[in-house]
Amino acid sequence: MRNILTGISCVVVLCMPSCMQREQQKETIRTVKVASAENYGEVKTATFPGKVKPASEVNLAFRISGPIAKIHVREGQFVRKGELLAEMDQRDYQLQLAATEAEYTQIKAEAERVIKLYEKQSVSENDYDKARLGLQQITAKYEAHKNALEDTKLKAPFNGYIQKRFFDSNETVAAGMPVFSMFSSDVPEVEINIPASEYIKRDLFDKFECYFEIFPGKTFPLELISINHKANLNQLYTLRFRLEAEQGSQLPSPGMSTIVTIAYKPQSTGLVSIPITAVFEVDDQPTVWVCDTTVLTVNARKIKIDGVTNDGRVIVSGGLQAGEQVVSAGVRFLSDGDSVKLLAKPGKSNVGGLL
Repeated sequence: MRNILTGISCVVVLCMPSCMQREQQKETIRTVKVASAENYGEVKTATFPGKVKPASEVNLAFRISGPIAKIHVREGQFVRKGELLAEMDQRDYQLQLAATEAEYTQIKAEAERVIKLYEKQSVSENDYDKARLGLQQITAKYEAHKNALEDTKLKAPFNGYIQKRFFDSNETVAAGMPVFSMFSSDVPEVEINIPASEYIKRDLFDKFECYFEIFPGKTFPLELISINHKANLNQLYTLRFRLEAEQGSQLPSPGMSTIVTIAYKPQSTGLVSIPITAVFEVDDQPTVWVCDTTVLTVNARKIKIDGVTNDGRVIVSGGLQAGEQVVSAGVRFLSDGDSVKLLAKPGKSNVGGLL
């Protein structure tokens, strides 16, 4: 019995150091917050006059000809997608469809009889082909005349506003002749023209925003949609942007004038900036923890500081490259070569990272 207890004691004694070592190893894996070293340089901007444009603007027309029977909307009215805007006199198209429908019913019945006889091998293949192709022909004609009757109704293709009405009731219009001008109620866009000297630097465009005099002290971020790569008659290139605005906020209306500011990417100066919280001193030398995000370890690296910005970032002129990750919080609790875990970024539902 004494020998068994002695053996158990030995096992416990042997296990304790390894267990303590594992606990210490777990304790050394700290969770850290990292930040990227960003290029630092002077930001160049350029401003251009612009005009607010609707996201979609179309001229609406009937696909058929005839006299307009009813106009259901007025200029400036808001309409929803599929809403009836105008109707054409249906009389001739109803008669046309009725005649075609009678012809279709007759040919269809005859063709079905021939097809059944052909299946019993009672008629020739030539008669079968004539019946089958005749049915196809009258079916296409019947569908076309049904579509023509449906086309006597002009409907809105999207949600928007009637900008202009070109005809009134009882006027006769030809197919394709515009009856209404309409623009969408989607978020409007902004259009500007830039000279060739700025167009050739388009790869350096970084951010865009616009300003309106009727919204003093407020700017609207812009998203670049397209750049026309062919100059117009004035040797200018057209850029089109989508307005980015907070939900529920008032937006500029199509036709308003604006001033668009283009911010260029910072010119390469060899300088980078990092949060001031990432810097600590070792032997009176500014130092940072550089995090290898592949193997999740940190290593100390001395840097050369060139200055501090007003928003609390340090300008580094040596020791760091743009894109490298540095620990930006908890730098006093790390040692060279420590393993770390990266702090997860707050989710969309966790605004400010409070949870």
